[in-house]
Amino acid sequence: MNETKEQPQNEPELKINLGGIILNSPILAASGPLGYGHEYRELINFDPFGGIIVKGISLEPWSGNPPPRLAETASGMLNAVGLQNPGLVQFMEKDLPLLRDAGPKLIVNIIGCTPDQYTGVASRLDRAGGIDGLEINISCPNIKAGGMAFGTDPRSTYRVVSAVRRKTKLPLLVKLSPNVTDISIIARAAEEGGADAISLINTLSGMLIDIDQKKPLLGNTFGGLSGPAIMPVALRMVWQVAGEVKIPILGMGGINSADDALQFIMAGARAVALGTGLFYNPGLAESIKTGLVKYMRKNNINTLGQIEGIAR
Repeated sequence: MNETKEQPQNEPELKINLGGIILNSPILAASGPLGYGHEYRELINFDPFGGIIVKGISLEPWSGNPPPRLAETASGMLNAVGLQNPGLVQFMEKDLPLLRDAGPKLIVNIIGCTPDQYTGVASRLDRAGGIDGLEINISCPNIKAGGMAFGTDPRSTYRVVSAVRRKTKLPLLVKLSPNVTDISIIARAAEEGGADAISLINTLSGMLIDIDQKKPLLGNTFGGLSGPAIMPVALRMVWQVAGEVKIPILGMGGINSADDALQFIMAGARAVALGTGLFYNPGLAESIKTGLVKYMRKNNINTLGQIEGIAR
């Protein structure tokens, strides 16, 4: 009796194209939690990451908000760091050389209070070399100027994105705020302005009160809520925007497992980014990558493109 040998199954392909950036993995580190990446080399295995989006960089150094800056909440955290950063010159001289050899693709998050500040950062980074893309942050809810103000008005969004587009040939991601009435309008404005991909979502605006001091707990009063608590909101917005734009989406917001990541992909995301989860689980990217491969093998899925937006 002849036995039929089972054919070996093809290894699932995790490589993706995110707005012109070819990533070996659909898992990225979101801007913020890992700082500038190199600080965490001894704590986190970078191999499962397709890309690292570094903490926001402005033209000049920003001191950030007064403390307290962080507060734990049910299923999440509030942060009001205020985009503290050393400024463009120090980043290029100190941090960028260390990041070029990190392994994953490098995307730099850029911030500003005026369109000229955004374009100033973008034009310098365009000539720096070793950078694979820029993420325009027009969505931070805990600074008093710029930031979210640009990301809540479609005309302002278009103005900033188109201005940066004229200054760089690097792929552009635009990070949008969830603190709007209709996220689709803002996403379309970013696409029309020249964005190559959309990052969804930044944190939700929130606050806590210290009942003993009888005043807001955070020094900035308001902060950005992140963590598992915001995942259903982020997922809904990815699903919503995926039906309105033709460019790919980087989904983020409370992703804590491979199941969460799969939900974002099925809602229409091309890739996912991890944030708060990395604080309490440094091995999160590795476990998610393993879970994605396991799911794909079980369901005979060869590429993530086969399930991107399948739940729509």
